[in-house]
Amino acid sequence: MKDKRLCALVVLGTRPEAIKLAPVIRELLRRRQGFKVTVCATSQHRHLLDQVTRLFRIPVHYDLNVMTPNQGLDQLTARTMLRLSSLLRELRPDVILVQGDTTTAFVASLAAFYQRIRVAHIEAGLRTGDRFAPFPEEINRRLITHIADYHFAPTTWARDNLLREGIRPEMIFVTGNTAVDTFLEARRCVLRQPPRIPGLAGLNWESRKLILVTAHRRENFGPGLDGICLALKQLALSRNDIEIVYPVHPNPNVRKPVWRSIGAVPHIHLIEPLEYLPFVWLMIRAHLVLTDSGGIQEEMPSLGRPVLLLREKTERPEGVRAGVCQLVGTHPRAIRTAVAYLLDEERPRRERAPRPNPFGDGKAAKRIARHLARLVRGNSGVQRA
Repeated sequence: MKDKRLCALVVLGTRPEAIKLAPVIRELLRRRQGFKVTVCATSQHRHLLDQVTRLFRIPVHYDLNVMTPNQGLDQLTARTMLRLSSLLRELRPDVILVQGDTTTAFVASLAAFYQRIRVAHIEAGLRTGDRFAPFPEEINRRLITHIADYHFAPTTWARDNLLREGIRPEMIFVTGNTAVDTFLEARRCVLRQPPRIPGLAGLNWESRKLILVTAHRRENFGPGLDGICLALKQLALSRNDIEIVYPVHPNPNVRKPVWRSIGAVPHIHLIEPLEYLPFVWLMIRAHLVLTDSGGIQEEMPSLGRPVLLLREKTERPEGVRAGVCQLVGTHPRAIRTAVAYLLDEERPRRERAPRPNPFGDGKAAKRIARHLARLVRGNSGVQRA
């Protein structure tokens, strides 16, 4: 008997994609009578991706294993396109799901378009307005938008961006961000059973304030990362009330300069990249976070803790408007000033009363699965005409 379920191919390649797609995959798997779910990993982030797929028990049916050491964007794009195109010709899914703005998401969308397969874009509509910030993500997400058939925007601001670019309103759905779904579940888990974190045995948790740092974006390679490290060094040497924890990304463009600059500075703890649950535990314990990450901007508002963005622009201004995120860039003086203000002033603590997370309520994946079932059925047929 012919399988009448809708074949949904979910493509992911990086740790953030896996974190944000985990609740969507789970929701589609729950609807077994309506969906046949296949997961493909390009493994754009090999080790970091594997951590998340194990944690959330994501069934990876195909692993393209596209990464090679020090691979450029052109090589990554070409390898991913060739391997994914071959898989699409074999599977012929009804719809392909991509998340965010990675090279994996862009190439998967383009490969699907070439074969007239419908594309659903999760986390659609984020924009900085600067094609080089972040690089290459801003261009990736703009291109995905004009390939995709279905657009799952996390917020009304993201929806409005899509409308301004001529996307049909009936194909845009405001769902919230699935990062919040995953984070709220993880928070419940670590509060029940706090994890152990390797490399932090000597951390003074009680009398010092924890500053959590992540910095790994491509546009911060070189001078930007040097400025961040100098600021961290100056803060650690000038204050006796802080401990700085920095899980260092394995990319050699990050790892080498960070360890060279601040590897021996007292009260700075450079540790290996953490699995997701231990990292969530650090977020809960942190007094504030310094980051160039996108996902942390979406997660921290659920804790009501401040985030200093080590970037000049953000595609998530909702956090800035809500008062939980602040753009500080990478200049050492700007970073030091912002950190000192948040550590020393009583007024910011009073202003950070708990408020709803502007990025979602933890139910985004359910909305996406419900919309997707209706949309693909309503557009019966596997390929575009």
